[in-house]
Amino acid sequence: MTTTQGVWGAEGFRGGIDVRVSLRADAGSGENTFDGAWYPRTRDLAVEVPELVAALDRRGVRVERFTYPLEPWLPAPRKLVVDGRVVRTGGFRSMDSGVVCLTWGGGNRVAHLLVVPPETDVITGVRALRLCTRRGLPHSPQMVLAAARSQPLPQVPDLPVVTRAV
Repeated sequence: MTTTQGVWGAEGFRGGIDVRVSLRADAGSGENTFDGAWYPRTRDLAVEVPELVAALDRRGVRVERFTYPLEPWLPAPRKLVVDGRVVRTGGFRSMDSGVVCLTWGGGNRVAHLLVVPPETDVITGVRALRLCTRRGLPHSPQMVLAAARSQPLPQVPDLPVVTRAV
């Protein structure tokens, strides 16, 4: 078996400063359908996962393993080296295409993140990120995304026109 590795930490790597991710405070407890949500910018895991891992490192979550459904993603290396440490990845045909899993704490903590497809409009994506931090969500990623889309768009009131005499 051949193991492919990707090393990130130099050119193009932003250290996770602008990753669109939400994570519940009790993520990994096993009590919730979703422990948060992730809104990647592309379907290229070789680019997106190192940024996600770096962003979660900043929050005190040291991801050891990242598993994902094979169908919606471009092929990814089996191991990624992010800031000097190895994060294993694994793709599975049996996983729901709207979810990825993160493992940390020596395998004792597992979080299921809803994936907001990169093609999703920003308003819906941000709503989905917020929804996934709440309790009592539907058990299907498609239903959560539908709920995020169903909210009325924010209404901006007409502001009075102000004219100044010169």
